[in-house]
Amino acid sequence: SGYKPKSNVKDAYKILELEEGCSLDDIRNSYRTLAKKYHPDSGSATADSEAFMKVEEAYRVVLSDAATKKKSNENNEEEEDQFKSKAPQHRHYLSFEGVGFGTPSQREKQYMQFRVDRATEQVLEYRKQRLESQYAVTDLMKAKDVRQSKKVKITQAVERLVEDLIQESMAKGDFDNLSGKGKPLQKFSDCPHIDPMTHNLNRILIDNGYQPEWILMQKEIRETIERLRKSIVASRSKLGGPMTPYRQKQWNCICEKFIEDIRKLNKRIDNFNLVVPILSRQMVHFSADKEIVRAQKTYEALME
Repeated sequence: SGYKPKSNVKDAYKILELEEGCSLDDIRNSYRTLAKKYHPDSGSATADSEAFMKVEEAYRVVLSDAATKKKSNENNEEEEDQFKSKAPQHRHYLSFEGVGFGTPSQREKQYMQFRVDRATEQVLEYRKQRLESQYAVTDLMKAKDVRQSKKVKITQAVERLVEDLIQESMAKGDFDNLSGKGKPLQKFSDCPHIDPMTHNLNRILIDNGYQPEWILMQKEIRETIERLRKSIVASRSKLGGPMTPYRQKQWNCICEKFIEDIRKLNKRIDNFNLVVPILSRQMVHFSADKEIVRAQKTYEALME
């Protein structure tokens, strides 16, 4: 570099902003701080190559002096080389993730060992997580089996309860007054695609008033729409014609009530579509406007 440093130890301590007798850690920390401050590659506003060279030479002098004072019985040159090998380089922070100490080659070997150890820990952690997940799946399957067994037990208990109730009703004579008692069941051989036993059971339930919920709801919806249609036609017939402002006001009130009834009916249709077992049996909403127009046309046809 062409720079010839002074060998004055006091000046070296002054450059490093230290006092004589300080520890090696203080010397290293001071050097690191000043190196970051004056190094040309640090990007700092105070970067100065000459000042950095002075700091580096002062660091060597102070380090040599500290080593001499600490181990005066050993060879000064070996002591200096030993401390120099441990001295942090100004580029050490820029590689190897800050792992290791010594020369770059020594730090590289230490860093490679560090990566091997870290990879080993990651593999062990991955295996641990896999085992934990397998045990979790096993516990979930056990819980599912427990729930399934409970469900089977509940089903069997319900079946036993139903059987007990049937036996109790038979003992009381509740089935003595049934229509068709003692008569043979009719055979439905006209349709080969229907199980005769299932068909007979369904017919017996229907004959005694037991029908599926969706059939009752469908019947109720159809009866309701027919009743509403007849009601609005009858209301229009009572108003007569021609439509005066007073009659028009009455007709508007009737239409508003009819629209509200249709809205409630459409809500019943939504509930019906949720329980009907056959997709083709589902129903669509009724349009209040179309029904009002239909009622008006029906009234006009009656008048003609």
